[in-house]
Amino acid sequence: MMQDTGLDKTAYSVLRAPATGFYAAFLIAGLIAMIGLAAAWVMEVNGHHITGMNNQIVWGTPHVFAVFLIVAASGALNVASIGSVFGRAPYKPLGRLSALLAIAMLVAGLAVLVLDLGRPDRLIVAMTKYNFKSIFAWNIFLYTGFIAVVGVYLWLMMERRMNRFAAAAGTVTFVWRLALTTGTGLIFGFLVSRQGYDAAVMAPLFIAMSFSFGLAVFLIMLLAAARAEGGTVDGALTERLAKLLGVFVTAVLYFVAVQHLTNLYATEHHGVERFILMDGGIYTGLFWIGQILIGGVLPLGILFHPVLRRTAGNVLIAAALVILGGFAQVYVIIIGGQAFPQTLFPGMKVSSSFYDGAVGSYLPSLPEVLLGLGGIAFAVLIVMMGLRVLEMMPDLAPAPAQDGADNG
Repeated sequence: MMQDTGLDKTAYSVLRAPATGFYAAFLIAGLIAMIGLAAAWVMEVNGHHITGMNNQIVWGTPHVFAVFLIVAASGALNVASIGSVFGRAPYKPLGRLSALLAIAMLVAGLAVLVLDLGRPDRLIVAMTKYNFKSIFAWNIFLYTGFIAVVGVYLWLMMERRMNRFAAAAGTVTFVWRLALTTGTGLIFGFLVSRQGYDAAVMAPLFIAMSFSFGLAVFLIMLLAAARAEGGTVDGALTERLAKLLGVFVTAVLYFVAVQHLTNLYATEHHGVERFILMDGGIYTGLFWIGQILIGGVLPLGILFHPVLRRTAGNVLIAAALVILGGFAQVYVIIIGGQAFPQTLFPGMKVSSSFYDGAVGSYLPSLPEVLLGLGGIAFAVLIVMMGLRVLEMMPDLAPAPAQDGADNG
């Protein structure tokens, strides 16, 4: 592992976007965030019976948004890790923005998660009483610890006198975020009562998803910030990030294939595989069209094309497709995994008035969707405030070619 312990000589500045456009975008994001908060209040006052959730589907659309943000937060930090931990000079100036985006998305994801609990005040119980046999208890430490270590990492990158410690801090955050994403994946991997979840491959799958989703969000944020300043990003850097995103998307497709092929090998999982791949209705459509086609095949066609990936607009489209496919993938995992009926007595047919053996029905309600969108807007607000008041933006103009360019 290569480590760059030298001082960061890059010139940074606050976001120099025109005040009118910046504050207009800030007000729009703030309004969406407030609407999301109001939606959470409506669900809190009236109860979750006004949502599409029920006794079969207890994790709804807000969980889809929350898990996506949490997973993407880990991956957004990948750019900083490549620069300071692995010593890749072209990525190093982007480390500050990478760390800020990681913190913002994790905080926003946790906010959506807490507001969707039904009893947010019960979070105090989760923070004071622990069952260490539960992965949920471990995730309390992983999530809060991530914010702390990334905050220290960001400070070390911003304080030039402390730059020599940034690589060591980056190594800690790199390991921590792998543990965080593993813990998130194992929330589902350890649920043996759900055939759609019960799989050890969930851990590496979620790590690959984090790399893919996080880099896609980072690319959009980077290109949007550069456009807001009236500048451009170095074409060579954009192409390098595009190729790296293509590698991550390929890794996601690989682990998805491993997950379903291993399930098809086990007879006990044939039912859930047929449900997701063939007979699941909306879940089958989201899997093949949303996850595989929109989130996988189409972006790869752009990201690995030697001409298309050189244009920032095409890279932006590919990143947006990866994000849309990512939401479809998380929806299929969370909602589809719950919709498939639990096998209470293997080998036996079960029928009762309590929906035993019946596919769960779920239709997202408006408050659920608004809460999720509010979480995204909250993350955007945090990033916009950070860029406006802190020196996060590097000089994005094209730079001289670097020796020893990496294949990322």
